[in-house]
Amino acid sequence: MNSGLRAGMASPLKISPEGPFMARVAALKFALTSCLLAVAITGCLPAVQAPGSVDGPDAGGQAAVRVADLPRQGRETYELIRQGGPFPYDKDGSVFFNRERLLPIEKRGYWREYTVRTPESRDRGARRIVCGGPVREPHACFYTADHYASFRKIVE
Repeated sequence: MNSGLRAGMASPLKISPEGPFMARVAALKFALTSCLLAVAITGCLPAVQAPGSVDGPDAGGQAAVRVADLPRQGRETYELIRQGGPFPYDKDGSVFFNRERLLPIEKRGYWREYTVRTPESRDRGARRIVCGGPVREPHACFYTADHYASFRKIVE
């Protein structure tokens, strides 16, 4: 018999030249990767509630904000949208292409963007309301305070 082992017995484990430290590192990497994969699959990261947002998401799973909780300039822009204008910026009412894919996917031309004035800003600032559907009676409107990095659905 080879090396004094009986038939049918497995050979002893060989320890890598790096020692048990590398085995612990590999086990830690595996555990972290497994946790990250589980979170990615289940989406179980805790949501951070933004000030002025509705408790929890709307029925579609989107974060929401009440009209009354929008900044004053946001409420003014929302009212102008409902009235059909006039709008203070030339680009207000222009087509929003949803390149970020954060809003529901619709045909080109469905989404339109409107500027929410930002006090003390020299340009249009980062705040917008994006609405989809008919111009005066949109099916849905979303508010972004960070130039399309995130959206909250506007609810009455």
